[in-house]
Amino acid sequence: MLEGAVMSRQTVDRQPRISVPFAGLPHRSRDELLMAAHHGLDEASFAQTPGQRYALAHLAALRAAAAVLVDRARPRHGHRGRPVSVWQLLATVAPELGEWSQFFAAGAAKRTAAEAGLSVVGTRDADDLVRQAETFLAVVETTLGLPSQPVLVATVTGSTPFSND
Repeated sequence: MLEGAVMSRQTVDRQPRISVPFAGLPHRSRDELLMAAHHGLDEASFAQTPGQRYALAHLAALRAAAAVLVDRARPRHGHRGRPVSVWQLLATVAPELGEWSQFFAAGAAKRTAAEAGLSVVGTRDADDLVRQAETFLAVVETTLGLPSQPVLVATVTGSTPFSND
């Protein structure tokens, strides 16, 4: 399991805000993104197929990462470079979340394939990603100095902690 650094709000506030391309910042507030991440994890827990669970969990993690960008980054207007992924920006803006960023960036292509309906993940992979995304969301909330909601484990019909489909 990945571990994230936990920082107090006071530590977070002392860090300079890093400039990122304006197009790279979400157009929703930090709290809206965190709420959407929680909702996405709820949806993922009850999704019918492993592909849906995987894609929804990855998207929830993406929204949590975007909340960090909204909180810590400062938009840089003008120069438009090539598009940069949220995971690359997260590693720059919040280096303490760099390992998480690498982990979720590595699963982005699999999420895209799962969203397209391809059978690229089994039950175990999907359930593992839901748990990782729940943990990541809690780490993000703590990193942002917010109270973290406890992770509730949902039982998915037909799955066990040791299933390998």
